[in-house]
Amino acid sequence: MEENKKCVDFNIDLAQDQNNEDKSFELIDYVSSVNIACGLHSGNPLSMKHAVEHCKFKSKVLGALIGFPEDIKDPSSLEQEEIEAIVLYQLGAISAFAKAYSLNIEHVRPHGLMYEYLDNYDFAINLLNSVKKFNKWFIVYAPLSENFKRAAIDAKMNFAQEFIVNDETSIENLKKMFEGEIRPDTIHFHCTKDNAKTLIENVREFAEPRPVNFNNVVSSGWVD
Repeated sequence: MEENKKCVDFNIDLAQDQNNEDKSFELIDYVSSVNIACGLHSGNPLSMKHAVEHCKFKSKVLGALIGFPEDIKDPSSLEQEEIEAIVLYQLGAISAFAKAYSLNIEHVRPHGLMYEYLDNYDFAINLLNSVKKFNKWFIVYAPLSENFKRAAIDAKMNFAQEFIVNDETSIENLKKMFEGEIRPDTIHFHCTKDNAKTLIENVREFAEPRPVNFNNVVSSGWVD
């Protein structure tokens, strides 16, 4: 690795659409972690199984891609009990597939409307506490949001602040962040983009993919 490159997690979503599996699977080798759809908001049992199988020998960190059922349009109307049930249902499903292949889930990435709503402190704290009930060591991936960051600290949950790359302009903005003191913990690339591989390669000119947990261990001083 070049000395001037910074290490940061690269992540993509898998198992959202069985018809798009070949395209998304081709990108696994270029990232450090994957988020596997859990069958409620997107994906289905077979696409989940295929995704886990493709990651079995790739040495990639696995995460749960969770979201709301399509009939939920207003998250603010949900009680904590409902949020907890939606979260636990999905984490249980993907964890079962991972266990069947002797793998583990290490993080959670909300998706769709759930992701957008993470800037709402009250919702974020409810979601974080729901994840914590399943596994207090999970890392929750979220956008660069002060409200979410405050909720994660209050919930005493690990979190990774994410930047989304979807075009050349976003790459330039990301590069400026890396030149400053503040940079994201993880970078998300959309598999649905025709130029997704090119975007990843362009970011690799100034950043190197490495999982969040490993980066945290390095920064703690335990390893060089």
